[in-house]
Amino acid sequence: MRNPGPPRDIPPPLELECLKALWGMGEGSVRDVRQKLVGNRNLAYTTVMTVLDRLEKRGGVTRKKHGRFFVYTPNLSKEALRRMAVKEVVDSFFDGSEEALLEYLKRPAERVERVPPEDSMEAALL
Repeated sequence: MRNPGPPRDIPPPLELECLKALWGMGEGSVRDVRQKLVGNRNLAYTTVMTVLDRLEKRGGVTRKKHGRFFVYTPNLSKEALRRMAVKEVVDSFFDGSEEALLEYLKRPAERVERVPPEDSMEAALL
């Protein structure tokens, strides 16, 4: 069984998709968000409801009752989430140095070579 890593500020992919849908709409119900996401994949209503509830518990969205359903509004802006994502990349891959990231981005694009499976970390773990 896999141990969970440290808590992340960046929402997982499906939560991010829900936030993107809400950013486009301004606010919406579970049904509204699900309809926005249907083009990407067929998700159950309850799945979208669970994801939005998780976002609400972590403060990513707020919800208010409208009759028999909730309407969700994003609390996180695109800009705030971008800052968190860049900070995570800087901390994880550049030892917290923004200058190292900038230097990396200034370099010409390099062709990434795949490591043969027998030499990779993945093979070492098996």
